[in-house]
Amino acid sequence: MTSSGGNSLLAGIYSGLTNTYSYLSAQSPNGVTIDNINKIRTDAKTANLVNQSFASYLQNNFSSIDKDKDGIISEKEMSTLTDRMTKQGLSKDELTQLYASGASGLSESTMENILAHFDEMDANHDGRITSEEIAGYDLTCARQKKEDEFNNRRATNMSVFYGNEDASTDSYSILSYKYSNRTNK
Repeated sequence: MTSSGGNSLLAGIYSGLTNTYSYLSAQSPNGVTIDNINKIRTDAKTANLVNQSFASYLQNNFSSIDKDKDGIISEKEMSTLTDRMTKQGLSKDELTQLYASGASGLSESTMENILAHFDEMDANHDGRITSEEIAGYDLTCARQKKEDEFNNRRATNMSVFYGNEDASTDSYSILSYKYSNRTNK
């Protein structure tokens, strides 16, 4: 996973949910209900026009999104959901559900990496990860990789001192420079 994915990772999820809701609400003049979502998802005319994965997420989480329990996901309730996700991040369960429905918009390997390292990424240990925490984890991993490379090179690569066996005859190490000056005098 790269740090460039961290900042846009969750934004793609929020955008997908918002766009899918917008489409559903445009098709449902009386409000987005569980029945409207099901109808739009299964109707041959509209099924190809809606993001099935995000629609599935909205359908499966309908009761928790519909805070006032009026049977309709209002624009305010959808905004509350995405605002909460933006500020507080996503739980492992939410990410797992988005991954299972195909609604994450991420590659399988990226999603598996996030889920496998969720607890490490959750820097404040609140059970949710934000884009900032993902980016921070990516940065920490990249820094650790460079430190490991440097420490491994320092401990095992003596080519700086003795020369590289694979190097051409024109190249030389620090020691060969010292000796080449003696032989050239």
